[in-house]
Amino acid sequence: MKFRYCFLSALGGGLLAALLVVGLGHRGAENLIFPVDGRVTERFLADPPVPIDQPLPALPAAAVDLRLAARRATPTVVHVDARVEGRDRATVKALFGREESSGTLGGEGSGVIYSADGYIVTNYHVVQAADNITVTTADRRRYPAEIVGTEPKTDLAVLKIAAENLPFLELADSDAAEPGQWVLAVGSPLGLTSTVTAGIVSAKGRNLSLLRDPDAIESFIQTDAAVNPGNSGGPLVDAEGRLLGINTAIASRTGRFQGYSFAIPSDLVKRIVDDIIEYGSYRRAIMGVEISTLTAADLQRLGLVDRSEGVVVDAIFPGGAAEAGGLLVNDLIVEVNGRPIRDLPELTEIIGRARPGDRLTLTVIRENKSREVTIDLLPADG
Repeated sequence: MKFRYCFLSALGGGLLAALLVVGLGHRGAENLIFPVDGRVTERFLADPPVPIDQPLPALPAAAVDLRLAARRATPTVVHVDARVEGRDRATVKALFGREESSGTLGGEGSGVIYSADGYIVTNYHVVQAADNITVTTADRRRYPAEIVGTEPKTDLAVLKIAAENLPFLELADSDAAEPGQWVLAVGSPLGLTSTVTAGIVSAKGRNLSLLRDPDAIESFIQTDAAVNPGNSGGPLVDAEGRLLGINTAIASRTGRFQGYSFAIPSDLVKRIVDDIIEYGSYRRAIMGVEISTLTAADLQRLGLVDRSEGVVVDAIFPGGAAEAGGLLVNDLIVEVNGRPIRDLPELTEIIGRARPGDRLTLTVIRENKSREVTIDLLPADG
């Protein structure tokens, strides 16, 4: 993973001109480069530069106050302690990375109460392979927890404890989240329970190639709120104290926070968690295609004109929804149900949130002509 930053600000005066290097800004955070399915992709903001003689908008007099959001979120966050018994020690240490002085193997992380009757959301990697799970609430009550269901391809898990009338968070609309808005990360980093950190949304739709499954769903919200080991599975909340995502990963060369953290968006969390609670597993819908983000090589190969974003159809599976709907190899998908599609993570998230039987209207570019293709999604196990 490479990081490239541009820090340039011109400072004019009647008799003096100087260059001032400034800290990470909105535009700098957009210049991350990530490998996606072996391809290097780069995305820049397309906003035109602000003229140097144009005055900047005035900032509000009062600073942002996040105390109410913290008061709402903190009681809903739990500490998750996972223990493993009777397993091969080398294998379990590789999974959890922790061995206590007692010789017990396990891992720990965070979670967030999803409903008043004891359902809790956390990361799959927090409870993976665990035999015994203990949940500690913000008021220090301890409960044994059972795993209701997991979805490794999104790194989500749902736990259940025997409790009632628990506090829980209203869900935010993660589609409406914007770079620059304030967020809080709440959890138990490094064993420090009920820790609150603040930052802003840095970007949306990040794919880190973190999950190993070829059909994994990665479309993370990127923030600069400090997240460390132990935060995994805890909530990312907006300034109103609503659940915006589940903190999952950091970009780091040291194993500790270095400026960027990543959360599963709440709209995707709700879709998967509701299925797990109702059916015991995630009922996934599929299009029956192999797809990839548009590259410079694709532009040249397909002779595309005036196109720089979208998702290319690389293969069509026989008998799948895409074949039935008339999608073709080398079609460039640029919209789904009227929503612009810039890259692979955006499209995989939309499909991941859809249900089997849902109808999607795709706008595709075929031989430099725009057309619509209607697809009725099929169940993944169908």
